[in-house]
Amino acid sequence: MNELRYTLISDGSSDQALLPILTWLLRQQNVNCPIQPDWADLRRLPKPAKKLVERLERAIELYPCELLFVHRDAERIPCEERKREILTVVERVSKKVNIPPALCVVPVRMQEAWLLFDGIAIRKAAGNPRGRDDLRLPPLRQLEDLPNPKEILHDLIREASGLNVHRQKKLHVNAIARRVAEFSSDFSLLRRLPAFLALEDDLGKIVQEQRWNL
Repeated sequence: MNELRYTLISDGSSDQALLPILTWLLRQQNVNCPIQPDWADLRRLPKPAKKLVERLERAIELYPCELLFVHRDAERIPCEERKREILTVVERVSKKVNIPPALCVVPVRMQEAWLLFDGIAIRKAAGNPRGRDDLRLPPLRQLEDLPNPKEILHDLIREASGLNVHRQKKLHVNAIARRVAEFSSDFSLLRRLPAFLALEDDLGKIVQEQRWNL
């Protein structure tokens, strides 16, 4: 194929941070053609879609692609239960419109947990790549057990910036957090997390079925 287009459907703009991770996963499956990622930005629609079924329908209409990633954080719900919720909606939509292969992206508990393994990337995103302060990253094996990975990531960004407390308050930490994954070139450490490994396994099956790695 000449190009693989994929669309990420998610709850909020912060989830754009997943795009570099998803592209990396596709490359790991030997998808060697150009990859065109898109985040389905539905915020400015005259009638913004709120329910997942509505967002899925509008995303298919406005962001044509060969592959869909549907993201929802597991939060306090078991990962498999969250995946069943997503797949139920996908099946419902597929009865009304043609839908490309769809994959569930369900980090435990939040997608920010997948951004807490690379201190160098956090420093670069924070604009202080040569910072020497020791960043207290949580142990990798505990990432899926953290109660609030978003808060931890934001605190690490402030710390990594090297700014004093007053100037830290002016940082746009949400925007910086979205960029952390852009500064990572290798996400293989995340394979120690069951939710990440499940996503990679599911993606591998679709790539094989669609013969995108040939």
